[in-house]
Amino acid sequence: MSLGNHLFDARKKKGMSQEEVAEKLGISRQTVSKWETDESLPDIRQSKRLAVLYGLSLDELVEFDIDVKEIQEVIDRTSEQVSDKIDWTKAWSKKYPVLTRYQKEVETTCYKTELDKLLRDLEKKYGYNELDSFLVLKDILASVWKERQNSGKSCCG
Repeated sequence: MSLGNHLFDARKKKGMSQEEVAEKLGISRQTVSKWETDESLPDIRQSKRLAVLYGLSLDELVEFDIDVKEIQEVIDRTSEQVSDKIDWTKAWSKKYPVLTRYQKEVETTCYKTELDKLLRDLEKKYGYNELDSFLVLKDILASVWKERQNSGKSCCG
């Protein structure tokens, strides 16, 4: 959902018209319309006033799922051939620089050996192919990460 759609929904839930919102904020109805159609964005002061008017926190007002939905659509449209051409480490390292740095700092041989054993065990015990075994192991690592985050434990401590 876009920010404009989120603003529209918040206004509708309060049972207000664009004219009513515009009047309360001292702006034009066209400005409200432009926000709701993603032609423009309210500034921070206007956003705060909208949040109060709609009975939301500022975070709730501007929170929307466009990134998740767009990412899922891109994943769904990406073929294996295109995916194989992407340097995922380089792509993710923009957000997580450790992905390029660790290769110079960490002796990875022992980790690779242990991970390979785990992958082979998944293949043997459950009959998974290499890719499925890797994905299962990745998912297990993700669940360990979430558990640590939820328990307040440091991932590294």
